[in-house]
Amino acid sequence: MRPAPVRRLPVVLSILFSVCCLLTAIARADLVWNPQTGWSLEGGALSGLAGAEGRNALDQMNKARTAEESGSSRSAIKSYQSVAKRYPNSIYAPEALYRSARLRLSRKEFTKAFEDFQQVLARYPNTRRFNEIVGEQYRIASALLDGARGRMLLGLLPGFTQRDKAIEYFETILANAPYSDYAPLSLMNVARGHQRLGNTAEAIDALDRMINNYSQTLLAPDAYLKLAQTHAALVDGPYYDQGSTKEAITYFTDFMLLFPSDTNISAAEKGLDGMKTMLAESKMRMADFYFYKRSNYKAARVFYNEAITAYPESAIAQRAKSRLAEVEAKANNQPAPAPAPGTEQPAKKKRFFFF
Repeated sequence: MRPAPVRRLPVVLSILFSVCCLLTAIARADLVWNPQTGWSLEGGALSGLAGAEGRNALDQMNKARTAEESGSSRSAIKSYQSVAKRYPNSIYAPEALYRSARLRLSRKEFTKAFEDFQQVLARYPNTRRFNEIVGEQYRIASALLDGARGRMLLGLLPGFTQRDKAIEYFETILANAPYSDYAPLSLMNVARGHQRLGNTAEAIDALDRMINNYSQTLLAPDAYLKLAQTHAALVDGPYYDQGSTKEAITYFTDFMLLFPSDTNISAAEKGLDGMKTMLAESKMRMADFYFYKRSNYKAARVFYNEAITAYPESAIAQRAKSRLAEVEAKANNQPAPAPAPGTEQPAKKKRFFFF
């Protein structure tokens, strides 16, 4: 078999170019509503339907919009949903879902509105309304997180709040548009929602994702500070595990190094001082236990030195140095040195005499 002549190549390229132009025209096509003539296609596009099926879809769209214009939102939603279900591959379907979502939003049917918007993005990702729909989804999620209630039940009872649903919606927005301006905002709201519901671990995870994935946004300073404060809120006191204390110290320090001119720098300094004090005090309690309760001078030395290292400039560090002198005296069987001015001494045990 002989190869095709080279002269046919320009013809093939011309055909491909024409097809691409046609597809582009279809993609840019739009539905336009006119109260006198109804829906019409602009841009020379095809509806995706032919014959009676195309006429039926257009009639249903006109019926839905007429009901919408007359204030019969319930009837309009029903007709729009019918178009989206029966003609999913037509140019009418995304418009029908979009208009259904807007009507449901006006009726405070927040979850159904969000789901209709989501169907547009999932089934027709090239829609020209992509950014607009993501913005509408963000507003729905924000309203729910702030306690917005849905449509009244039976016309008498107020709808329920759905803050857990809001968190789910923010995660959906993040998946829909991970590179949009709504992505970092959504993560911050996910963290806020989890904190409000008492899900501290999930809030920390959201803030951590915010810092790792969107460190260049204007929200990054707030994320660092909130992450530090969230870890600080988990600290139970000097007698407990100090893992959260160390995490809080790390993020307070990072915040101060990365954003030295931020307006919240004083809050970070105060938080860092509290956490370093907590960590040093925890080391002191451990050291005192080994020194006074177990006479384990080696362990006491280790923990007193760690208290000094944890916060060298603090009063706790001075107290630890004084204790170290006592440890050395005890270890060498020498009288304990006089306490330094301003350092507290452990209370002496009371003795009870029985006659």
